[in-house]
Amino acid sequence: MSPEMLAEQLTEKMGIEIVSRSLEEVVGRMPVAGNRQPYGLLNGGASGVLAETLGSVLSALHAMPERFPVGLELACTHHRAATDGWITGVARPLHVGRSTSTTEIVMTDDQGRRTCTARLTCLHRDTRPEV
Repeated sequence: MSPEMLAEQLTEKMGIEIVSRSLEEVVGRMPVAGNRQPYGLLNGGASGVLAETLGSVLSALHAMPERFPVGLELACTHHRAATDGWITGVARPLHVGRSTSTTEIVMTDDQGRRTCTARLTCLHRDTRPEV
């Protein structure tokens, strides 16, 4: 991916960093600064972007190269507000099948307090050209 295309990506704009990845879990983090809503709290949509990013990376590790993941459903429960520091997300598989996967993503603040729990279901689309 070119530097220009990378700069266009939402994860880059939001400051999301992938810390580690394996078939068992994907860990990433995102700064609260720059991702707040007008009242100074972390925007719930930003938590959703972090969740979908980590869950999609985990699904891709299981599905690629024959298939690639596309999100079908994202559900987020916001438990606690964050106003500064970093949010760390840990994505772990709940189900991995041939055509779908479901991932749980737990997000915590710098003090280890759970801020959000999300569940992402992805469809694994075939990468082969249609005949």
